[in-house]
Amino acid sequence: MSDRSEVFLGLIAAASLATALAQIGVVVFAGLAARRVTRLTKRIEEELKPIFGHLDAIGREAARASALATAQVERVDAMFTDVAVRIDQAIGSLQSSMEAPAREGRAILSAFKAALQAIRDIRQNGRSRQGRGDDEDALFI
Repeated sequence: MSDRSEVFLGLIAAASLATALAQIGVVVFAGLAARRVTRLTKRIEEELKPIFGHLDAIGREAARASALATAQVERVDAMFTDVAVRIDQAIGSLQSSMEAPAREGRAILSAFKAALQAIRDIRQNGRSRQGRGDDEDALFI
């Protein structure tokens, strides 16, 4: 081999060595970066774990409050339904208890009206008879 080819061969060997060292450096740097990312991820998880626990507790409490509110609304609805039924029954009972006396009162008022009308009719008939009697007495000779 010639000197020239040995120099080129040396240059190739040196370039290969430099490339290998650079690749080793990149792998080491990537490993260190991966460790840092892993530590950072663990730290973030540790810091967020209580937050997620609180969020979970808040969600459970919200679900419990919603269930209680639903139960209360159902109770209020049942109570108003019961009150409406009782009011309806009371009004029906009051109406039926007032119906008979009202009819009797109307009947009594109709009787008084008829009696007053009869008295008026008797008075008017009496006056008209008296007026005719006086006229007939004058004609009597």
